[in-house]
Amino acid sequence: QIKDSATLTRDVLEQHFSDLKGTLKKLLDERLMSLLQEVDVIEQESIKPLDECQKLIEHGVSTADDLLREGESAVDGDVGQQNEKLCNFTKKALHIQLDSLPEVPSLVDVPCLSAQLDDCLLTILKNQIFRHGTVASRPPVQLEEFVEKPGGILVRWCKVDDDFIPQDYRLQYRKSTASHFEDVYVGSETEFIVLHIDPNVDYQFRVCARGDGRQEWSPWSVPQIGRTTLVPHEWTAGLEGYSLSSRRNIALRNDSQSCGVLYSKAPTYFCGQTLTFRQTVGQPDRRDSLGVCVEQRNGDDSLQRDKAVCISTNGAVFVNGKEMTNQLPAVTSGSTVTFDMEVVQLGPCNNEGGNFKLRVTISSNNREVVFDWVLDQCCGSLYFGCSFSYPGWKVLVF
Repeated sequence: QIKDSATLTRDVLEQHFSDLKGTLKKLLDERLMSLLQEVDVIEQESIKPLDECQKLIEHGVSTADDLLREGESAVDGDVGQQNEKLCNFTKKALHIQLDSLPEVPSLVDVPCLSAQLDDCLLTILKNQIFRHGTVASRPPVQLEEFVEKPGGILVRWCKVDDDFIPQDYRLQYRKSTASHFEDVYVGSETEFIVLHIDPNVDYQFRVCARGDGRQEWSPWSVPQIGRTTLVPHEWTAGLEGYSLSSRRNIALRNDSQSCGVLYSKAPTYFCGQTLTFRQTVGQPDRRDSLGVCVEQRNGDDSLQRDKAVCISTNGAVFVNGKEMTNQLPAVTSGSTVTFDMEVVQLGPCNNEGGNFKLRVTISSNNREVVFDWVLDQCCGSLYFGCSFSYPGWKVLVF
């Protein structure tokens, strides 16, 4: 682990500083190009009026030259031609203003370009570069525990650096066959249930944290392998009145007038596990139900029946069809309802049956009820189900 992490750290450092060099060179080249363009613009704008002034002066000198030669020619000619040439020369000389020249700017008014380069940039960069980057011998957070869930894994992590004050955590995972990690959770909690996990497949997990008031993330924890052997919970497909997601772990009560209980595909809930429902609410009805049962039974419109325990959407708890005195808060959108059960056996359990007691804990909106559910047969696993009278209800099970 030490050699592998050291090699990886070297590679990361070399790649990072190589990228920085390339980016810094690109930025310097862009700045140089910008300054050179400024020089070009100032040069062109400043020299243009001087060029025009020079052209005017040269034109005036050339005109005076031509006029001088014409005057000399007029003087040198015979008497008959002299009068005509002198007359033409005089007319031309009157039309040309030889004493008029454009104003030439003084030397101090003419731009003189120079570059101002402050060496303090090197000092600033030097100080920043020498403080850039750190090497940590161990991350401030580490993965602590993996708990198998049906079609998921509950991942827990903890802080191992007493001086580190976390603000947020970031959990990533990938299949063992994948090349890239992907974010699955960012927040302040120290545990998260990762769903959509294929059973009996290895997944790699890693976690990092962001210090209080900081923007950058800490180094990643040591990647660890997690897996689940439990098949995911699925609703039964094909029941009119309910539409299912592609993974069949989400059921939506549709607009169909047909009603009935939607059961799980198989008895995948085992005692000792936590069964969780998370829902989006629709219009409630007193016959609505979320719960578990010993067997699937067609023809019922609710789990408020024998061999079943459930909670209604108004918070009422039913055991074998009878409403309990204790009541939970009404189900709300985004809230979770959980069922936990453990076996408390009374008398022998054999093929002929016998007293079989389960201690049931139902939790909803930070409140819970605990009771004993007596059955006349051993139940190693249970079905779960739901029923809603009106459309709009959506239930995720995990």
